[in-house]
Amino acid sequence: MSTAELVARVKNRSPRWAKDAANGLTRAYAVRTADRRHLPDFLIIGAKRAGTTSLWNYLLQSPLVMPMYPASRGIKSPGYFYVNHHRGDDWYRSHFATEQELDRLEAALGHRPVTGEACPYYMYYEPTVERVRALLPDVKIIVSLRDPVRRAYSHYWERVGAGTEHLGFEEALAAEPERLRGEREKMAADPGYYSRAHDFFTYRDRGIYAPQLEPWLEAFPRERFLIVAAEDMYRDEQAAMDRVTAFLGLPPHPLRVARRHNHLPAPPMNADTRDELVEFYRPHNRRLHTLLGTDFGWPA
Repeated sequence: MSTAELVARVKNRSPRWAKDAANGLTRAYAVRTADRRHLPDFLIIGAKRAGTTSLWNYLLQSPLVMPMYPASRGIKSPGYFYVNHHRGDDWYRSHFATEQELDRLEAALGHRPVTGEACPYYMYYEPTVERVRALLPDVKIIVSLRDPVRRAYSHYWERVGAGTEHLGFEEALAAEPERLRGEREKMAADPGYYSRAHDFFTYRDRGIYAPQLEPWLEAFPRERFLIVAAEDMYRDEQAAMDRVTAFLGLPPHPLRVARRHNHLPAPPMNADTRDELVEFYRPHNRRLHTLLGTDFGWPA
């Protein structure tokens, strides 16, 4: 058992107050040492329910990809570029490895490790792109995309499982415009405003990918992006990860365990609902194809 696994096991058996105290002390130390910490080399920005958690966990199987600090917490993102942006850059830096740790591992492994994070809300939350460009002008950006019909249905069942969605799928799709009414205006007026509806209940809208990606492609050079089809990753995890590690400038690393993370079983989608969504997304898929020059094999 690794030290990180041992620490995680002890923390899981500890009372809540002890965990909170330990997390507070750890974060306070990390903030004090923020100037010694390495900002991320890469971001996985989305899309939600498109394999971002699997991609992140596959990457962590390489000794050259650093987990977020502390590793025992097992998080993939601190959500800095949306809900926690007010905490400041030192707080964000506190989640990454120190330069000293990277130096030590480079000497031991013969290759410098990289740091990163994965937050599928970053692609969808509009202020993120300018916040990222201001702090991380040289960052590499990984985008995982999935058939938007399947993505919407998976998103819905994830919210059902989390206990935040109580409508049927068709009802939730119908309620989406009303749930979002006025939310974007509130977000635009107040940079610190977090919209639960915009994050949780955007089943249909989150699959309209091109408008989400266009600001990113305007802000960063095209060569900084790697677009991954979730279907390709599910079909051949090793081949997909070889593309990702090459993009990050890392040697290939054989996956020890290749399984889908956060996979949720769900009943079949209603056929009429599927047909409606397929037709809805056709023009948006064509726009994405034109934008990226990539045919994902989705109905267009």
